[in-house]
Amino acid sequence: MEPPARPGPTNSLVDVAGLRVGHAQRVGGGHRTGTTVVLAPADGAVAGVDVRGAAPGTRETELLDPRNLVQRVHAVVLTGGSAYGLAAACGVVDRLADAGVGYPVAGGVVPIVPAAVIFDLGQGGTFRATPDAALGGAAYDAAAHPRPDTTPPTASGSIGAGTGATAGALAGGVGTASVVLQGGATVAALAVANPAGSVLDPADGTLAGARYGLPGEFAHLRPPAAHEVEGWRPEHQPSFNTTIGVVATDLDLTKAQCGRLAGVAHDGLARAIRPAHTMTDGDTIFALATCARPAPGHDTFQDALAAAADVFSRAVAHAVLAATGREGAPAYLDVFPSATGGRS
Repeated sequence: MEPPARPGPTNSLVDVAGLRVGHAQRVGGGHRTGTTVVLAPADGAVAGVDVRGAAPGTRETELLDPRNLVQRVHAVVLTGGSAYGLAAACGVVDRLADAGVGYPVAGGVVPIVPAAVIFDLGQGGTFRATPDAALGGAAYDAAAHPRPDTTPPTASGSIGAGTGATAGALAGGVGTASVVLQGGATVAALAVANPAGSVLDPADGTLAGARYGLPGEFAHLRPPAAHEVEGWRPEHQPSFNTTIGVVATDLDLTKAQCGRLAGVAHDGLARAIRPAHTMTDGDTIFALATCARPAPGHDTFQDALAAAADVFSRAVAHAVLAATGREGAPAYLDVFPSATGGRS
């Protein structure tokens, strides 16, 4: 009998050795938004992308087509601010260039930094209070030079790009998860859950993504009391949304295989969110391969694909479970306190 699957040491994206994560956010003074940066090793990571939502806001995704020149990226930026928030990537590019990290060209380097955004405009009260290059630089600094006062790279909740996120009518956020495959390879994900759809199982109010948890991972959760589920009648307010994220592995993958890994991770997104990939979502998932382990055979790659879907579902569940409630977007456990045995 095979041993049960297990998470990596931190159950987060940084369990893929060489990846670093940094969060920066602004709350107050009209702001409720932020940026999350995933830094690759200095020589970059092979990357792919899959965009499924109908309203994406992205940067440098065309470079990740396997037919195109650049093989590796140096960072991925996930950010709030809708199209305005793409400015955060400029701060990351500047930091990487100053460190001499990038694609070598005559006279210097050009950092390759794909990015994707969520729609969180006005969540803090001011429509144009959005991430900029300075906030992107701060998220880079948190990843490259972490300090005791920065958000830990393993954290989930209303942080970084998920600061102003909503998940249906609940508070959304950043979530992360990992798994170690039988052969020792790691697959991990970081999701910024901000969907138009619901993250709940309509039958019993449980988090849909939690059903893919590893043994003991969500053991503290239970179906909430029936009267809480029946009493939850959120107002439907049409809006723009988007769930974005990164799935990563230490296997040696090609750009085409990374694209497939990102595509299958969308299956995990759709298991955790209903409906997904709508006309007002810009759902985008990047895939990174650090290539520290050998190229996988057929069976190992199949296992990695299956794991990519599951870790993304788990990451969405962790994002919502850890999110901080606020006016107009209560936390999951504020609405369903009995889900952890709390008084209702």
